Amino acid sequence: MTDSMTLSPFVGISANRRIAKILKTAQALVFLGLGGWCLLAPHMVESLSLKPEYQHLSATTALMMGCFGAQAVLCGSLMWLARFTATTFLCFGLLASIPFFVFNAWFVWVAGMFTVWMLLDFAGNVSFLLVGLVGWRLMRGETTPV
Repeated sequence: MTDSMTLSPFVGISANRRIAKILKTAQALVFLGLGGWCLLAPHMVESLSLKPEYQHLSATTALMMGCFGAQAVLCGSLMWLARFTATTFLCFGLLASIPFFVFNAWFVWVAGMFTVWMLLDFAGNVSFLLVGLVGWRLMRGETTPV
C-alpha cells in the first residue's frame, strides 16, 4: 500500500504540523479525561483534592465540581475539534494557563485548601502553557491550521 492510500491523518503534512496536531490532540484528551473525572466522580475528586477540613461532600459541591468538569470537557472538545493557527496556540497557552497559575498559587500556598493531588492540576496548567508555546513556534510559518 502506498502512502497516498493509507488512512493516516498525517499523510502529506509537514513534521511541524504533525507534531502540533499531536500536541493539540494530546492536550484535548487530558482535558477530556480530567474533566470527565470531575463530571462522573465529583466526590472522589473533592476528597482527593481538598484537605479534610474543607471537604463537604454534599450535593452542592458535587454540582459545582460537575460544572467544573463539564467546562473542562467543553474546552477539551473544542481543542480537539477546532483548527489551530499559531495565534490560537499562543492564546490558548497563555490565556488558559496564567489565570489558573494564580488560582493554584492562591489556594495551594496562601489559603492552604488543597492537597498534593492538586499538583495534577498544576501539571496540566504547565502542559497547557508549554503546548501553547511549542504549538505557536511550530505553526508560525504555516498558513493552514491543524
